[in-house]
Amino acid sequence: QVQLVESGGGLVQAGGSLRLSCAASGDTFSNYLVGWFRQAPGKEREFVAHISWSGRVTKYADSVKGRFTISRDNAKNTVYFQMNSLKPEDTAVYYCAAAKSDYYYTDEERYDYWGQGTQVTVSS
Repeated sequence: QVQLVESGGGLVQAGGSLRLSCAASGDTFSNYLVGWFRQAPGKEREFVAHISWSGRVTKYADSVKGRFTISRDNAKNTVYFQMNSLKPEDTAVYYCAAAKSDYYYTDEERYDYWGQGTQVTVSS
C-alpha cells in the first residue's frame, strides 16, 4: 500500500497560481495511477485530473482544462499539480488519490489510497 501527503494549498487571489504536491511513501509509487479530486463546501467530491504511472497519459475535467497541469516525478515519489488562472469556483479541499492499475479512472471509488487533503481558497 501507499501513503499520500498533500501540500501547497493556501489562499490566493483570482488569477493567481498555486502548485500542489502529493508525496508518496510505502509501495513502489511508479506502479500507481494518481488522481486529484476536490470537494467544495456543500458539494460532492469531483474528479479534477489524473496521470498514468508513466506520466504519458493525463486527463482533466473540462472545468480546469488549459489552466491546470498534472505531472509526476517517480524518482521523487511525488505528483505535482500546477494550478494557474485560478477562479473563486476552484475553492475546495484538494485530495490526491492512488490506484494500482494500468487503467485510467475518473471515479473516486476506483482509487484505493487517499491523502488528507489540502485547502485551496481563491478570493475574488
